[in-house]
Amino acid sequence: MKLLAIEASQNATYYVSRYQQIEALGADVHVLNGIGTEDFWDADRYRIAGSKHIEDIVTAAKVWHAEEEFEGVLTFSESGVVTVAVVAEALGLPSIGFEAARTSRNKLLMRQAHERGSAAHPGFRYAPDIEAALTAGEELGYPLILKPTLGAASNFVFKVDDPEEMRARFTDATSGIETMTWALMEADGLDLGPNGIIVEGYLDGHEHLIEALAWDDEVYLGSIVDRITVESGTFDDDVHHAPSSLTPEQIAAVHEVVRDAAHAQGLRRSVLHAEVRFHRGKPFILEIAIRPGGGGLDHMARISAGHDPIQCVVDVARGTEPDVSHYAPTGVHTAAMCLISGAGTVESIEVPTEVAEDPALFFLKITAAAGTVIKRPPAGNNILGFIGATGTSLTEALTTAHVAAGRIRTEMRPEHG
Repeated sequence: MKLLAIEASQNATYYVSRYQQIEALGADVHVLNGIGTEDFWDADRYRIAGSKHIEDIVTAAKVWHAEEEFEGVLTFSESGVVTVAVVAEALGLPSIGFEAARTSRNKLLMRQAHERGSAAHPGFRYAPDIEAALTAGEELGYPLILKPTLGAASNFVFKVDDPEEMRARFTDATSGIETMTWALMEADGLDLGPNGIIVEGYLDGHEHLIEALAWDDEVYLGSIVDRITVESGTFDDDVHHAPSSLTPEQIAAVHEVVRDAAHAQGLRRSVLHAEVRFHRGKPFILEIAIRPGGGGLDHMARISAGHDPIQCVVDVARGTEPDVSHYAPTGVHTAAMCLISGAGTVESIEVPTEVAEDPALFFLKITAAAGTVIKRPPAGNNILGFIGATGTSLTEALTTAHVAAGRIRTEMRPEHG
């Protein structure tokens, strides 16, 4: 089983562990990066197109496909989902399609689809300038959420409480998206829709992250994780727990809104990462991405719910119906969190042996290294990595994760490099 993984612009070594998971499932992973480093993957199964223009990536993929006869194309990168849709179509392999991929990548197009499909969603306005943002504030009422249309990982996402804060955060966001990594890693030559700012109504309830699958007319919620972060004006998305505390009735309501939103986005055969937030007792869709969630959410899904998002990626890429079922928690508690530092430049990160070998940790991934520049809100939203632990209760799992995180030693220079 040969699969082609693609990044238009390589995101360091972030997805190597995911490719290794796919190989552990029996697939032969070939990697094509538009722009990348020479030593990223096994040389016999790795190519660099030398350009991140979509036409060059498609050409390189076609040449390789003629030699290897791939069964499917995939990506784990939010910045790669549209590229993969285009390449898969060009190779005659299963594809989500360009329009569904674009709608699922661009937050404005996504919201417009939710509106057309009557999926419960917050009120929204596109704000090409500060005047439009202030008008949105008058129409929707404060507090509001401000976010980039082509963002990811909560970069330049702000909660704003009044017009004065709107002016400040709009300036932060509009300047930030000019250099935002997730937008810059997109393939060139694609019409991804408006690259700007969307303003949304604030939902004041609890939030949940869902690994799901759309297959024909059905949508399966494989895993549900509760976001238990103490919220501020920015969104670090940093502490999660599973199994979910939602009641069966709430899960049924969540299933309905995720299904409606997925179908509105044109998703009929796709892996889904859905984010849902409650407001006045009812769930509303925040967004649906067409790749698995990051930060160890795939591990949490397997441990706490018996659902494997990575296996689903393999199956969907090949056009094979995954063996999945609706949400059924295993009873094992998991807690995961981002490793967050102050802003600055990393001088060193040291993980003690007792942490690296702790059997209670199911996930430990350091994404920063010496020399990495860490930007924190409002300038950006970089982190050091992720950690996750199991336990017999939320308290035990969360305590284990916190204690282990506290033992990781990080030296920083306060100034940016």
